[in-house]
Amino acid sequence: MVAGARLALEAGCEVRGSDGPLYPPASRMVAALGVSVAEGYAAANLDWNPDSVIIGNALSRGNPEVEAVLSRRLRYLSLPEWLKENVLRQRRPVAICGTHGKTTTTALTAHVLDRGMPGVGYLIGGDALGFPFSARLGNPGAPFVIEGDEYDTAFFDKRAKFLHYIPEIAVVTSIEFDHGDIYKDLGEIETAFQRLLRQIPGEGLALLCADNHALFLETHAFSRVETYGLERRADWRAAMKPFPNGVITLEIWHRETRWGELTPSLFGRHNMQNTLAAVAVAATLGMGAADIAAAVNDFPGVRRRLEVFLEADGAVFVDDFAHHPTAIRETIAAARTRWPERRLRAVFEPRSNTTVTNRFQKELEEAFSGADEVCLGPVHRGGAIPDADRLDTAGLVQNLCRSGVSAQAFDAVPPIAEFIAETVGNNDLVLIMSNGAFGGLYAMLRNRFPKGSGTDLSADGS
Repeated sequence: MVAGARLALEAGCEVRGSDGPLYPPASRMVAALGVSVAEGYAAANLDWNPDSVIIGNALSRGNPEVEAVLSRRLRYLSLPEWLKENVLRQRRPVAICGTHGKTTTTALTAHVLDRGMPGVGYLIGGDALGFPFSARLGNPGAPFVIEGDEYDTAFFDKRAKFLHYIPEIAVVTSIEFDHGDIYKDLGEIETAFQRLLRQIPGEGLALLCADNHALFLETHAFSRVETYGLERRADWRAAMKPFPNGVITLEIWHRETRWGELTPSLFGRHNMQNTLAAVAVAATLGMGAADIAAAVNDFPGVRRRLEVFLEADGAVFVDDFAHHPTAIRETIAAARTRWPERRLRAVFEPRSNTTVTNRFQKELEEAFSGADEVCLGPVHRGGAIPDADRLDTAGLVQNLCRSGVSAQAFDAVPPIAEFIAETVGNNDLVLIMSNGAFGGLYAMLRNRFPKGSGTDLSADGS
């Protein structure tokens, strides 16, 4: 929604907004827009009589502004619907989709194309470093890189958002079960992605990761298909050459031809796959290998993706958005690569609509097995989840301890900050994973280490 507001401003619209309390990085991104934003929802916020009301998918019937829109017969749209008609039809959409890696791959692809193709536009679902805003309109006729989410569009449109994005190129990074509040099983998610591929024109491209279940889509495309990954069967294939400092060089082939070599600024196997996707998109759109490699090498990253936010008493504190077992496992593995000599203490907030349930009970146990220690925060809004369905943090702790991983669960956030502060060692890597504010944990840790340095993730007190 922040990115959409930025595009509307560039298009010459007057923009105002309403939202609930925000936490970084969204709070900073909203402030940077320089528009009037009401905190909280009220019918009076619509008294300026806007021409169109863009309703985010977090809102539903009963919200006072939603009810006012309906009662006053105001024109309303979802953000994907507005993007389709006002941005994407005039451009060459490149939709980056998949269960994992969307934000990083979108930001990296936009960064690479920005170096070699003037007029490129983008919409990134996160705070991409190196760009002043998370979206740019770009020029008509130029590529437009957009993060394509499979989550539903709005309370009045339950289709996946990416079904509005009319892609010329669609990247699918991975397919796994997620969003248990929207999809009942993996089959429903597969159907959504099959529908995405039906929208690609015959001369377009479906670019599928060959290393995971995304490959099943190969037989469902009506366009040209290419694959990418670390497996030998991939059309765009890479071999990883690791170095002692954690840096990895990729030697890349396109089918049987050696394409070149580059050194990503990112860490972890999953980010090597994301890098390959960006390379394949840029090469398909006509960029040369040397320009692509140079852009990949200096990509500054995305906030809340293995971001160091505090260094104190010899310890390193890292923030990451991981909230699915696969993402947690890959994030821990990437942190091991980046900081191989440190004791890895994983701190996790069960917050997403799937991880607050016991749907991933076993998968979470496996995901945390690569950590030296695990601290589990309270289940977000746990009181609203029936006991039979709620994530069993005590059972998760018990099984982790049996497997040799030190673990404990906490009923509140302040004791987590206190425990970490009292037990932190000068060789510790404290990896905090949450797709929300984690109850203010970041600010609590900064207060515990006032002389520490790093990125401030708690500028608004979250």
